[in-house]
Amino acid sequence: MTLIELTARPATDDHHLSTLPVVIVGAGPIGLAAAANLALRGIDFVVLEAGDGIADSVRAWGHTRLFSPWKHLVDPASRRLLEAQGWELPDPERAPAGRELVDAYLAPLSRLEPIASRIRTGAEVLAVSREGMDRTRTSKRSTTPFLVRLRTAAGVEELTARAVIDASGTYRTPNSLGSSGLALLGLDEIADLVQPALPDVLGRDRDTFAGRHTTVVGAGHSAANTLLGLVQLAREVPGTRVTWLIRNAQAVRVSSSADDGLADRAKLGGRVDAAVRRGDVELVDGFEILRARRAGDGVELVGQRSGELAVHPSDLVVNATGFRPDLDPLREIRLDLDEIVEAPKRLAPLIDPNVHSCGTVEPHGFAELTHPEHGFFIVGMKSYGRAPTFLLATGYEQVRSVTAWIAGDLAAATNVELVLPATGVCSTDLGGASSCCSSSSGC
Repeated sequence: MTLIELTARPATDDHHLSTLPVVIVGAGPIGLAAAANLALRGIDFVVLEAGDGIADSVRAWGHTRLFSPWKHLVDPASRRLLEAQGWELPDPERAPAGRELVDAYLAPLSRLEPIASRIRTGAEVLAVSREGMDRTRTSKRSTTPFLVRLRTAAGVEELTARAVIDASGTYRTPNSLGSSGLALLGLDEIADLVQPALPDVLGRDRDTFAGRHTTVVGAGHSAANTLLGLVQLAREVPGTRVTWLIRNAQAVRVSSSADDGLADRAKLGGRVDAAVRRGDVELVDGFEILRARRAGDGVELVGQRSGELAVHPSDLVVNATGFRPDLDPLREIRLDLDEIVEAPKRLAPLIDPNVHSCGTVEPHGFAELTHPEHGFFIVGMKSYGRAPTFLLATGYEQVRSVTAWIAGDLAAATNVELVLPATGVCSTDLGGASSCCSSSSGC
């Protein structure tokens, strides 16, 4: 990217565009942070949330404890607005569960004016384009309003916008259970027996898992948390069995290692390793899932193991295979994405999960998030594509930079800064509550 491209005129330069709002897709932590930054700059916006309430995805895993303490979980612009109304930051050194993040921070933020009047829940974004233009049209493209098509209880409607900030996250689009990455053959047949990542095993979903055989598929921290919850449930309810199925020979991301610079992360892996050694968890490694089929009241996963056909029976399956961005609504938008992780191409090298962990991703802003589509940005977890190293604090810096660019404040947009401790943002409280980093929530 050239210096001229980096300093191209913001989306506010055209008078017609400047009369339109910025559309923010998603009312989670990053979407609401974008709203707060725009509100402080006096820029009109509308927040479109597909769920029935704000932070709908966070509420789904609300029982899970984040890895980061409060001091890294609150957006600076949002904090300014809240403290002006008497709000106080909870204990900055304590890591809350997702439910507390919503109740103590995101819900109060969403009730502030001018944010509250600009949030529309139950508004699912179906597609984004340019008014009167598909992606092949170039002439006057950058000065043509965006067109956002959405579905509500009242039907399908369209909005025009000066810029679009997609903060919709990835929780609603998990990776496939199939090792090929394609939709799993036979999934429709067993859909009612497949649970999403991070179920509330010891709370809301207890009756679903009690006394049954559950297979957790996936090799990340979401899988580890679910396994430990199921181990505890098995101690309390006879007949509860736990299997951990992975496609590689070892779950490198969660297995304890002397080389892991994050002590608490190693402890999490150590607890899972110990459960496997005790026989509390049956480990099935090297299993590549090819298809699934119904087997009475349960399910059979059919695949290959050591080059031979293998069949694994279970009552339930938890899909903890990670997440991917939903790019279908963006078919008419000109994107520049890395061909491997599906993140913006200039961001991808900074978040490569083979190189970086949560605490080593460099701060970045509008320059790394810019696409050929002038005025369109993907931020937050969705900007990381399939990489699982996202931090809420990093996302807050993203939207601070992007909203500064929209406002025409190129100096602020370019001055990207974020100070994080080397490992602290990925530490976790293992004193009973499960913990979560990145894949669904951001640390």
